[in-house]
Amino acid sequence: MKAALAVLVVALAAAVLAEGTPPARADGDPASDFLVVQNVFIPSDARIPTPLQQQLSGLMLAAKRSGYPIKVALIDSTYDLGSLTALWHKPRAYARFLGEELSFLYRGRLLIVMPNGFGFNDPGHPAGKEAEILARLRVLPGGAGLARSAISAVERLAAAAGVKVAPHRIAAPPSQTNHARIVIIATVGGLLALAGLASFGVRRSRRPAGQPKAPRRGR
Repeated sequence: MKAALAVLVVALAAAVLAEGTPPARADGDPASDFLVVQNVFIPSDARIPTPLQQQLSGLMLAAKRSGYPIKVALIDSTYDLGSLTALWHKPRAYARFLGEELSFLYRGRLLIVMPNGFGFNDPGHPAGKEAEILARLRVLPGGAGLARSAISAVERLAAAAGVKVAPHRIAAPPSQTNHARIVIIATVGGLLALAGLASFGVRRSRRPAGQPKAPRRGR
């Protein structure tokens, strides 16, 4: 048992130290994994300034608190689609696909922002009004432009639904790479703690029943 735990810990530690591509990008689209627990997917390689990331993340939280929950995925390049490169420059098609991917845990509003336009999905609800609003908006160039365009789109969509979203700033969300490392580090820590408890239990079980404790030595 100790040998198996040691091998697993070493493997996870190696993953933490690795500087390569995050595993989530190698299989399917990374946004579908990230949006399970977050409200916004921001590519780590899009070079979006931290204050702008904070503004977008704060807006998402404020929208949820105001009664207009929505998730947003910024797609800056084909790299952000993982193996789904065929959906590049097809934000509406990707919105439908990603909505289906998230449907086992989340069935709500979803906004996609690509350099060439927006995609919107809200399972079980007609999205004609949202499509008209987004068609009048232009996506600004660059990673920062994606974020600013997402902010503008969410504000317009919420306003059209009769919801006023108050500004709210929070810390920038971890990038896809940092998020994966946090999970791995937490897993390694948990395994080490379990290994320590198991070792302590083995030592206690080896003590013969009724064995008297060693007398304390006087000072």
